[in-house]
Amino acid sequence: MTALIPRRVRGLASLAEALLTPHGMDRYLELVDPMLVRREIRGLVTAVRKQTPDSVTLTVRPSRAWPGFAAGQHVRLQVEIDGVRRTRCYSPCGSQYEGELEFTVKEQGLVSGHLNRSIGVGSVVGLSTPDGTFTLPAARPDRVLLICGGSGITPVLAMARTLVDEGNPGEIVFLQYSNGPADALYRTELAELAARHPGLRVVHAYTHSGGGDLNGFFSSEHLSRVAPWFRDAEAFVCGPKPLMDAVHEQLGERVHTEEFTPPALTLGDAGGQVRFRRSGRECANSGKPLLEQAEEAGLSPEHGCRMGICFSCTQLKTAGRVRNARTGEISGEEDEEIQLCISVPVGDVEIDA
Repeated sequence: MTALIPRRVRGLASLAEALLTPHGMDRYLELVDPMLVRREIRGLVTAVRKQTPDSVTLTVRPSRAWPGFAAGQHVRLQVEIDGVRRTRCYSPCGSQYEGELEFTVKEQGLVSGHLNRSIGVGSVVGLSTPDGTFTLPAARPDRVLLICGGSGITPVLAMARTLVDEGNPGEIVFLQYSNGPADALYRTELAELAARHPGLRVVHAYTHSGGGDLNGFFSSEHLSRVAPWFRDAEAFVCGPKPLMDAVHEQLGERVHTEEFTPPALTLGDAGGQVRFRRSGRECANSGKPLLEQAEEAGLSPEHGCRMGICFSCTQLKTAGRVRNARTGEISGEEDEEIQLCISVPVGDVEIDA
């Protein structure tokens, strides 16, 4: 008899969902408490702290729909700004075994600025399921080299914290590049992490000031000094492109990074007008993705990967239809968020930009 109870509960939940159509149960549950929703993933901000003047660290407790993540993966975080939902990708920087998520966001655009200045304890954000293949292998390497620069610390810090939580018996070098000590994120936490794990060595390299364990930009000399066994190691690197290119040059195939592959774009026939409402700019539709058309019209919209991965170029489409250049799907909803880099206008389109 007791085995039937969960099935009955599920049946009642499905019936309630059907009766509440078209909005669904979640739309009513979120009026009571946004964290009660069943089908969407939400996160409650439980702590906010500033490590540097231009960054914020958020601790977020995910709702029950959260499936967990693997260290190194990224999550699409959603917030509402002036009535418009905005989405950006960030990597959790805590251990994959922790119940709460931690995000450190450097202020460099609309959404990151909002997270730095307007999000407080008690705020609720939207979360996606985790994505990305920049992760540790299931069979942990005996020697691991973790290299980061700036805000690229987040995924590799998650790897270091995960390896320490696992009691990994191998050697781990964590090599962090920053302008100087004031810009070095997580200095205290890294020292504490190294104190917990005898196999972890933390090295701070300062590119624009002296006084670091290493000084200057990444080089073969740096590599030989901190990890003379680097040829036998697996390396994971995240940071500015020059850093990643330099590490690749030294380590070749043993380097793991977040691989962004340009999409094969499917462009349609040009036609109609493209209007950028806030700026008052308008141009004939050339058939190119809207990001390129905006730039050709003299605008400088925020963007990142230009490949439909990072969501930095998301803008509100107020009218018209667009084709997703990666999937071919056509969308004509009014007041919907689109990614400029992979959205191609189909006829007349208006963008709130």
